[in-house]
Amino acid sequence: MKKPYNVVAVALANKMARVVWALMMSGRRFEASAAV
Repeated sequence: MKKPYNVVAVALANKMARVVWALMMSGRRFEASAAV
């Protein structure tokens, strides 16, 4: 059974927000090459 679009969108937004928040709190610069 496929999840509703809104549930998936909110889950992804939550995950991205957590990553951004963690980066801001750690004070480190985000390196795109290290994330891949």
